[in-house]
Amino acid sequence: MPVGQPAAHPGMPVGQQTAYPGAPVHPYGSGAAPGAPYRVSGFSGGPSAPGAPTAPYGGAGAPGGASPWWSDALADPWRDPSAPTAVVLSAPSTRGSEPEPVTDPDAPGRTTLRHLLVIPLITALLAGSLGGALGYAFAVRGGAGAPTVLGAGSSEPPSLAQRRPESLAGVAERVLPSVVTVRVTGVGGTSEGSGFVVSGDGHVITNDHVVTGGSGRASVIFHDGSTASATVVGQDPESDIAVIKVARTGLRPVEFGDSDSLAVGDPVLAMGSPLSLANTVTAGIVSALDRTMQAGEPGGPVRYYAAIQTDAAVNHGNSGGPLVDGAGRVIGVNSTIKSLVSEGQEAGNIGLAFAIPINQAKRITQDIIGTGKARRTVIGAQVGGPGGTNGNGVRLTAVEPSGPAAGAGLRTGDVVLKVAGRPTNEPSDLIALVRKFAPGSVVTVEYRRGSDRQDASVTLAADVK
Repeated sequence: MPVGQPAAHPGMPVGQQTAYPGAPVHPYGSGAAPGAPYRVSGFSGGPSAPGAPTAPYGGAGAPGGASPWWSDALADPWRDPSAPTAVVLSAPSTRGSEPEPVTDPDAPGRTTLRHLLVIPLITALLAGSLGGALGYAFAVRGGAGAPTVLGAGSSEPPSLAQRRPESLAGVAERVLPSVVTVRVTGVGGTSEGSGFVVSGDGHVITNDHVVTGGSGRASVIFHDGSTASATVVGQDPESDIAVIKVARTGLRPVEFGDSDSLAVGDPVLAMGSPLSLANTVTAGIVSALDRTMQAGEPGGPVRYYAAIQTDAAVNHGNSGGPLVDGAGRVIGVNSTIKSLVSEGQEAGNIGLAFAIPINQAKRITQDIIGTGKARRTVIGAQVGGPGGTNGNGVRLTAVEPSGPAAGAGLRTGDVVLKVAGRPTNEPSDLIALVRKFAPGSVVTVEYRRGSDRQDASVTLAADVK
């Protein structure tokens, strides 16, 4: 083998260099001339100067004789004995001095008191900072952060929000405890309407058409949801008023107003249970007065009354409930509505509702409680069709000899133009306007006889039933 060429391992291709692990190998062309000895100098692994002393294996060049940096190249069994390669270590520059200790970074350190205090402190600070940040984030997302102020502050609520007794809310709060839901079971099913307490011992006013067809017994649901049984005291089909009595005492009755003192435009509230929605309150105004009504179901009685018209929302189930003025006094009994639907279809509110004047309803109620039946006010004459070609007035087709009309000088054939200042263009107008008044009332009747217009004072009477 040429001098300076590393020995090859048996079976290894010639030219492949094999050196002892850890020994630097300088191939040809590495900067050393061929045949020049290679040296390992100190710990750098670089060549030492020519002529530098060499340290034998395990000599003084290896502190302690077991340095991990010491090369074992001299003991390499594959080394060419004739090769001039040598391992040389430089001698320490200063003898007798101990080498600087080297600390192993992987060796476990000694725990000090300072470490024991600093580590928990840092951990606590990090945990507190993290918890605070997370808490703030969740609070802001949940709305608990700094809230956005909406609207301007006010030192006191406006007058409407104070719900004074004369406000609509104050009126509703005062009257609703006296309003009830009435249920009557009959052959055709259960009829439901409204009513209101008129006496402390349990009398309730409702509509006749609410209790008609029942068994004479009913149940009443109060404002607070409690119930009580009731019996029908009496009813007047022609005025659509019925009275029932609840088996409970200590009730709070409503306060009555004067339906004759109403004016168009007065505010009103309608209360009841439309479509089984108990304790419902709707607001409106008086739309018209003395709107003569002729109502009734096929085959049933014909009802006549001069109604209070209102635009307060009234629907099925409001029947029998109170119509209340702005002072919280009952001035009417909700009875019927006008609708645009065809016969037999379900009707709803279109702003045309009608109530029986409370003066008339109160009088009939007193008659029913006192005698079990109501008196009917009459004029003592029969009416026919329109009284003229222009449609003004209704003609009297017969006058009872001893009746109120005859006593005032009216005759058969006279045309009644007005009753108490209200025009009469249909027979139902005359009947409804007369029944508005109590028996014994004196009303002015304007009539035409031939071409003459005259007035007569008629004292109305009660019909004998």
